[in-house]
Amino acid sequence: MKRQTGIWIDTSKAIIVTLEGGKDEKISEIDSDVENSVYHDKEGNKGTFSGGHHGNSESKFENRKKEQIDFFVKEVLSYVKGADELFVFGPAETKIRLEQKIQDEKLFANKLKAVETADKMTLNEVVAKVKKFYNS
Repeated sequence: MKRQTGIWIDTSKAIIVTLEGGKDEKISEIDSDVENSVYHDKEGNKGTFSGGHHGNSESKFENRKKEQIDFFVKEVLSYVKGADELFVFGPAETKIRLEQKIQDEKLFANKLKAVETADKMTLNEVVAKVKKFYNS
């Protein structure tokens, strides 16, 4: 019995739909802890100067966000380890990061069937898209 899994992912969450034998569906949602904006205590903060070095909070934010996305992607992959087939979709670049991690992991060799761009979707739309993908 094949375990077919669809993953809708963006930086805020991942919705995982698993079809067992094409019929029974299991839906899981994983919230991410990825920060989506730079927070400044004081308006107009331009970073800090220390001697000849300039510390920019935005570059620190970008590095921190990259690490958080990597951690989130690993968390999603640990959740779908038993999948026989994977279908990834969603907006922006998080799906691309997930695709790269799947290709890097030998555990998921040849399991990735497709990666597609998709806008924000309701839970029912995500489930319908996964069913349509595997049943066509």
